[in-house]
Amino acid sequence: MIIKPSTALRNEYNSISEICKNKKEPVFLTKNGEGDLVVMSIEEYTYREEVLDLREKLLEAEEQRIRGEKTYSQEEVNDIIEGIINGSQQAI
Repeated sequence: MIIKPSTALRNEYNSISEICKNKKEPVFLTKNGEGDLVVMSIEEYTYREEVLDLREKLLEAEEQRIRGEKTYSQEEVNDIIEGIINGSQQAI
């Protein structure tokens, strides 16, 4: 974990930017000795958001399965996709 005082953002911006990009780690900034901000590269932020979005979708799918909603096997999904591609089936 990389922790720096908030003044480092002004004085060491390029260094902090390089840490975030090269090490692919966030930098935690403190203000008056207390945690204040987290700085990370856009690439890592985007990746994190995509992972969180996928996790949310997987949790929703699991909740649907638990509620007893219709599920599909891999073979059924392949058949549905093939039907859509060939124009012989509508999307679900």
